Amino acid sequence: MISPSGKRVLVALLAVTAAVVGVWAAAFPVSFHTDFPIAGRGWVSALGPYNEHLIRDVGAHYLGLLVLSVWTLRRPTPAALAVTGGAWTAFNSVHFLWHALHLGVFPVADRIGNMVALGAVLIASLLLLTPSRKPVDTAAVPE
Repeated sequence: MISPSGKRVLVALLAVTAAVVGVWAAAFPVSFHTDFPIAGRGWVSALGPYNEHLIRDVGAHYLGLLVLSVWTLRRPTPAALAVTGGAWTAFNSVHFLWHALHLGVFPVADRIGNMVALGAVLIASLLLLTPSRKPVDTAAVPE
């Protein structure tokens, strides 16, 4: 089980991911297509021709997840954490599976990189759906 503060850390990490990918894809779609995740790797361009509409839509999707994640960080109720986990899990599970089935175009290092990066955000999403461990009340613990 993860504590509520641990879940807030996970939401913050997901929010950072959403901000980076969302801004990059929405504002700089050509760069996102050719340079994601870093210059010279070309994970998006290896999968097909440039499509500005599709890349900007991906950016908008991540920006929507960013809004939800920031809202949850400001109001981290159990329900908000669960809904945010559900939204991220719905996206990340499909995203992970699609990429897992289309790794053949990448060299081994990029296959591993794809699965590690996408697997990490999927695990973070799933952890938000687990029951929370109650924080220890240190005032009630005798010394």
